[in-house]
Amino acid sequence: MAETETEILDLSEEVDAGVNPWLIAAAVMLATFMEVLDTSIASVALPYIAGSLSATNDEATWVLTSYLVANAIVLPASNWCSLRFGRKRFLMSCVALFTVASFACGAAPSLAFILVARIIQGAGGGALQPLSQAILLESFPPRKRGAAMAVFAFGVVVAPVLGPTLGGWLTDTYSWRYAFYINIPIGLLALYMINRFIHDPAYIKNARVPAFDNIGFGALVVWTGLLQIILDKGQESDWFGALWIRWAFFALVTSFAIFVWHSWRSHEPMVDLKLLKNRNFGIGCLLIFLFGIAIYSTIVILPLYYQELLGYTAFTAGLVVAPRGMGAICGMPVIGYLSNKVDPRFLLTFGFGIFGIMTLYFGTVTLDISPTTFLIPILITGFGLSFVFVPISIAAYGTLQNEQMGSASGLFNLMRNIGGSIGISLASTLLTRHAAAHQNEILNSVPITSRPFQNSLSGARHLLSGPFGSANSLHPAQALLYEQLQRQASLWAFVDVFRWLCLLSFLCLAVAWFFKKVKPGRPPTAAH
Repeated sequence: MAETETEILDLSEEVDAGVNPWLIAAAVMLATFMEVLDTSIASVALPYIAGSLSATNDEATWVLTSYLVANAIVLPASNWCSLRFGRKRFLMSCVALFTVASFACGAAPSLAFILVARIIQGAGGGALQPLSQAILLESFPPRKRGAAMAVFAFGVVVAPVLGPTLGGWLTDTYSWRYAFYINIPIGLLALYMINRFIHDPAYIKNARVPAFDNIGFGALVVWTGLLQIILDKGQESDWFGALWIRWAFFALVTSFAIFVWHSWRSHEPMVDLKLLKNRNFGIGCLLIFLFGIAIYSTIVILPLYYQELLGYTAFTAGLVVAPRGMGAICGMPVIGYLSNKVDPRFLLTFGFGIFGIMTLYFGTVTLDISPTTFLIPILITGFGLSFVFVPISIAAYGTLQNEQMGSASGLFNLMRNIGGSIGISLASTLLTRHAAAHQNEILNSVPITSRPFQNSLSGARHLLSGPFGSANSLHPAQALLYEQLQRQASLWAFVDVFRWLCLLSFLCLAVAWFFKKVKPGRPPTAAH
């Protein structure tokens, strides 16, 4: 009886609003797609940005880091801002700020200017994901929330995959500036649709706004900012071998401890950590954190493999991995249908199982593959990933009340972003360290005095004797063999990372079964 009443209430709210919920979904999906796309679209343009603005490649990486820092800081504060300013007004302000900042990024005359613009852009984009997710969850009745999450997952899963491809094409065809200008028409369309179709629910309009949590927000700013900086600069500074890294890590741990202690004890914190006491939501946050590590690591290392070892251009590498996005698009209608009928734990088992098997298959990579060798595995990977995000969201939010959705969504998306940042850093570090380790192993196995090495050196000298002459062919031949050594060592490093991702996928599969069962298409007991 309680379930029937809840469904009737949800349906009546939908009718009273007078808006088709799919129009709401399209409006918020545009904003989400634009924001997530921008996290990856600029990555392929970094060398061009550095050259255009007279900066080094290391300095250009701050274009990514500054965005991620501002993005992570605003995420948990989105719920308070929604209550204080009204969710619709706040969402429109964020989209407008993001769009204007995108224009400023594209028109930037210097590195300092684009960094400031990226910070503003990240601040505007940080709230788009949790606001969009909360609006979707509240706009659809429980039996349709799976389909709504499939639409949201389209933006979250497909956008990072299409980002490098689109960014590479715009950069090669026009200019790196158009990787930012493309946000302008999308942002304007999103503003129109949000203004036309989205309305604040009654509990937002009548909500009592708590005082701003200065201590919690301050501690959040410090530890998230330091985390992004350490992850971005740790490898090139030799991690804890650098004194500033050790001090930054000490400040990070201290500020994080203050943040957790304050948020747990405060009656009205900026981030309600007590939501983690809800078993499903706590496990959902852990799982989305691990998923962030897995998906962002894969997104980074596959194009990197094609560019560094096979010599593909940025656009070509993005084109090769684009079938993952096509697979995810094909999977969205399927998961939208099954999510209302099948236990989320079974769907997660399928999704993580497919992802684990495919990453294990990627671990068989060689230097002789063609652009189409991994076409089907990449396509299947995208299809499997569509079976991950939606069931996690359904299971995680399935035992929360509507009034908890805003705060929970900010925390949930923060965990995914942090997982993604850690995943990118871990993948980069493992590639560098394991390549050096494999290089030493190969040198120990094939010393320069051995007959196989000497035969290879003689063959290389004979090959290069034409352009360099017999007397001058030694050093070019040694350089050629050393290049082959580096490529082989890097190849094994990529294999290691793929195998670690396979293990992580199967770990996620096991964690998924700690969820309490949430009946598909029905409102949770805790919502009454």
